[in-house]
Amino acid sequence: MLGYVTLEESAGAADRLLAAAAATLQAEGLRLAGAVQHNLERGAGRECDMLLRILGTDSVIGITQDLGSCAQGCRLDTGALAQAVALAEGVLAQGADLVIVNKFGKQECFGNGFRAFIAEALARDIPVLLSVAEEQLAGFRAFAGDLAQPVAAEAALDWCRSHVRAAA
Repeated sequence: MLGYVTLEESAGAADRLLAAAAATLQAEGLRLAGAVQHNLERGAGRECDMLLRILGTDSVIGITQDLGSCAQGCRLDTGALAQAVALAEGVLAQGADLVIVNKFGKQECFGNGFRAFIAEALARDIPVLLSVAEEQLAGFRAFAGDLAQPVAAEAALDWCRSHVRAAA
């Protein structure tokens, strides 16, 4: 019960898809755990700020750090990401019908980020939907093995609904 979408057509497409799916499913009464990403544009020539909305809470965590205009390093604030994961774990511990995670990215490929959270949800037989960029597919497949099921963007809501019913 591990579904993934891969959308490369525009920056933030997967984020918007998962955020919209989470909003719809929460409005339908499902208990969700995990996080969806929202990007705040900062203007021409500047990188966006990445925010994680922790599902099942009112918390929003900024996960980017400002390294300055000439910086070339990774802008991810790993401490803030760890805080987001801890909040999501608290929601999961209270029970959830479905987990949505904004992405299985570099941090997860390296064994960090939401990786253990995803594994815990699967161990509890809670369906998980996430996005995976093309560059991270090999690492994701190494983690997920035969559990991973590709999901077309237009079928994401139906996938969630059918797997929640199957798990119930």
